[in-house]
This record gives sequence, C-alpha cells and structure tokens, in this order.
Amino acid sequence: MDINERVISEALYIAENGCTLRQCARIFGVGKSTVHTDMTVRLPAIDEKIAIRVAEILHFNSSVKHIRGGDSTRRKYVAETIRPLCPTDCTPPET
Repeated sequence: MDINERVISEALYIAENGCTLRQCARIFGVGKSTVHTDMTVRLPAIDEKIAIRVAEILHFNSSVKHIRGGDSTRRKYVAETIRPLCPTDCTPPET
C-alpha cells in the first residue's frame, strides 16, 4: 500500500467511524503523528472534500477530549472506592 492509499484509507475510516487519531493509528499500525500528518497535510492535497469532513471530526474529538479524560478518571476512582480496602497482605486466616 503506498502513502496515498494509506491516507485515503485512514480518512475513510475516520469519516465512517468518527474515531480519534490514536484509534486510527492503532488500526493501521502507524504512529499518531503519522496519522495527524496524513490528515492535515497530505489529505487536503489528495481529496479536499474528505479532508473537510475529517477535519470536522478531528476538531470535534479535540473539543471533547477533556470530557473523555474526566470521565475516565471518574470511572477509575469509582472502581477504587467499590473495591474492598485491605492491607497489602490480604491472606485469609487459617482454619
């Protein structure tokens, strides 16, 4: 697969799924910076119409990432409070 094919494939994947750069990079086996460069530099030169749609999705993802991070932190602390507290040596007493 050449670079232009990869760029189009990544762009179509993002447009269809609304995924983040990290998710797309994981799927295609490339780095997040590579996907970012593909979407912001290479894609507009290849297909401007798809580039506009992808830019809208990436802008939306960027605008809500602080909410996603806060939700993740909330889930972490909720899980920690539900877990029973015990000392580091939690062995049951012998019977």
